[in-house]
Amino acid sequence: MNVVILGCGRTGATLALELSARSHKVTIIERNPEALRRLGKQYPCRIVLGNGLDEDVISKAGMDSADAFFAVTRGDNTNLMAAHIVRSKFPNAKICVKVADPHRAEAYRKMGLFCINPSGLLAGMCRDWLTGEDYKGIDSYNVLPKELEI
Repeated sequence: MNVVILGCGRTGATLALELSARSHKVTIIERNPEALRRLGKQYPCRIVLGNGLDEDVISKAGMDSADAFFAVTRGDNTNLMAAHIVRSKFPNAKICVKVADPHRAEAYRKMGLFCINPSGLLAGMCRDWLTGEDYKGIDSYNVLPKELEI
């Protein structure tokens, strides 16, 4: 597959390395050249330096021929805005968005975006590990607990 990843933090770099190791074609969009050190000395993927909210940068990353887009920066606003830009310009691409705020993740899931809430995922997996339950699919962890509903 041909994949574009916005953000070369811990999540983006790990995802890029994992996908590249499986022979997928990966392009990373990153503003900070220092972040690229997370990829090692020899980058296994293509790099586009720039703002991931800039349509020209997204196009330069090859989104027109990409199968998927991952928005995994540390900023929810950046991730959600980039996902909307990609969805409007490239409606056939699979889009995955990292959203730290569980309420926002739930709201954007209802709008049709595939959002992963890291704290919900980690909490659910820790619970299952402790109780000896089998790990489940992502959707079972991507649920806003009733106690957090407004």
